[in-house]
Amino acid sequence: MFTYRRTPELPTREQALKGRPDPLFTLPGRHTVLGNPLSGPYPEGLEVADFGLGCFWGAERKFWQTPGVWTTLVGYQGGFTENPTYEEVCSGLTGHTEVVRVVHDPAQVSYEALLKVFWEAHDPTQGFRQGNDVGTQYRSALYTHSPAQQATAEASREAYQRVLTASGHGAITTAVLPAADRPFWPAEPYHQQYLDRNINGYCGIGGTGVACPIGIAEAPGEE
Repeated sequence: MFTYRRTPELPTREQALKGRPDPLFTLPGRHTVLGNPLSGPYPEGLEVADFGLGCFWGAERKFWQTPGVWTTLVGYQGGFTENPTYEEVCSGLTGHTEVVRVVHDPAQVSYEALLKVFWEAHDPTQGFRQGNDVGTQYRSALYTHSPAQQATAEASREAYQRVLTASGHGAITTAVLPAADRPFWPAEPYHQQYLDRNINGYCGIGGTGVACPIGIAEAPGEE
């Protein structure tokens, strides 16, 4: 049995559960909505982006509904435990947050456009929670896959902070960190496309109501 903490607090590497070298399950073959494979390698020309914005059930649906997204899958990232289970992540002893991995065609939808979806779909000022969902696994985070993604994500955070501040909101708590140092661990099969298979399922995410400006960051090399 796991001990659930009353006050969310990230564990250190030494405190975190150790996990296991191999996954406990096999992912489903294809996305239930988009029809494309969940696992890579992905077709040439597609790009990968990772978003943490609270409960991943509702978050994943936001992205699979976005034109230009090729596939999505949910998982755990940002912590220390290898191949964690959902119960371990909910214990607060892995350091992971719930994330959505988004594989997209940049010719159809840019990373910047996906950031707009991300910022508007949740409240990035709440710290270790989203609405009634409380815990370190619900924190806001962006895990980037290139220097260009890192620069764009950081610029978008600064731009959205300005409009949030002007609207009376607090400081953004979203971490922007390289994915290379923080492996993505897929979640159990029953979590994948959960709200497609459970149409009345719970969705705890909700935005601030403040629009994220389009064109919030210039692409690298542009003036």
